[in-house]
Amino acid sequence: MTNSIPFNKPYMCGKELSFIKEAHENMILAGDGPFTKKCSGHLERTTGSKKALLTHSCTAALEITAHLMDLKPGDQVIMPSYTFVSTANAFVLKGAIPVFIDIREDTLNVDEQLIERAITDKTKAIVVVHYAGVACEMDRILSIARRHNLFVVEDAAQAIMATYKNKPLGSMGDFGCLSFHETKNIHCGEGGALLFNNEKYIERAEIIREKGTNRSKFFLGQVDKYRWVDIGSSYLPGELTAAFLSAQLDEANNITKRRLDIWKKYHEIFEYLEACGKVRRPIIPNECQHNGHIYHLLLDRKYERDDILKKLRDGGIYAVFHYQPLHSSPAGSRFGKVPYNLPVTEDISERLIRLPLWIGFDELERVREALSNIL
Repeated sequence: MTNSIPFNKPYMCGKELSFIKEAHENMILAGDGPFTKKCSGHLERTTGSKKALLTHSCTAALEITAHLMDLKPGDQVIMPSYTFVSTANAFVLKGAIPVFIDIREDTLNVDEQLIERAITDKTKAIVVVHYAGVACEMDRILSIARRHNLFVVEDAAQAIMATYKNKPLGSMGDFGCLSFHETKNIHCGEGGALLFNNEKYIERAEIIREKGTNRSKFFLGQVDKYRWVDIGSSYLPGELTAAFLSAQLDEANNITKRRLDIWKKYHEIFEYLEACGKVRRPIIPNECQHNGHIYHLLLDRKYERDDILKKLRDGGIYAVFHYQPLHSSPAGSRFGKVPYNLPVTEDISERLIRLPLWIGFDELERVREALSNIL
């Protein structure tokens, strides 16, 4: 359809191709070159993390955490069901069991009040997902983890440049996992990063990331040859990917501001629909500074979500739903565990729609008018 509004347009700030050209001219195309180091340094400075390792995806970063926690078959990892499949898959690959619990009605993040009910003697970790760049209740979650001697993994795939009580998301748990997929605010097509807030895991993580070898020590001159010393895989991105990402990170503040500006306009123009009881707008707690990653609406229960999305698409507006609950999926019911009912997850997943949001998008009024007419 002509004049259609896509859900997402990956943004380029202008320096990506010149940085890729520079990397090519330097003849450093594999991982861990100058641009990789530049990106890692940027993330360490801006998050305050002890170390940032670039990976080829957030999925890879999550998988590395599963290795670092030495998960064994039968170990349990608590997480929300309302999340992307990688959050669970990373741990299932080690034989661990994802224990799915419900989310909060306001932020759509894991309900911290339900965590302790799900803890057993097999629980090894709590995985939190900062939905739409809005922080989970980290103080309470970290306190629970300390009491029960559990790891905390922050799935901060959507959360770069967002904070909780002025602390960057991904910088509070034992590990933080970021995504630079093309749908994210800061992207390089496919990419990710693993943030460390405990130094004792860094050396082993470098080995796991480099196919189980001590290659990093070799290049630092700490060993005369590198050997296979542990389990691992090829988790690092190529230098061309890092060059692209470096250009994006240089503009991270500007990108975040521009997305927030669009988010705020959406929030204003849908205030009246919320007042009429037709939708609910996002709720952002005072202690959370989000990053404008997603603008979503929760439809009143009387509406059929898929029908509304179809009508929007028929009008050239590509709004979308989000996660299908993992606990009710074929693999989720096979590999996971549900200690009690998840009514909020099941309700929200049927009512949520995400609206187009990308830098340069200026047809918010068209979206408002179309959705208002449908409702």
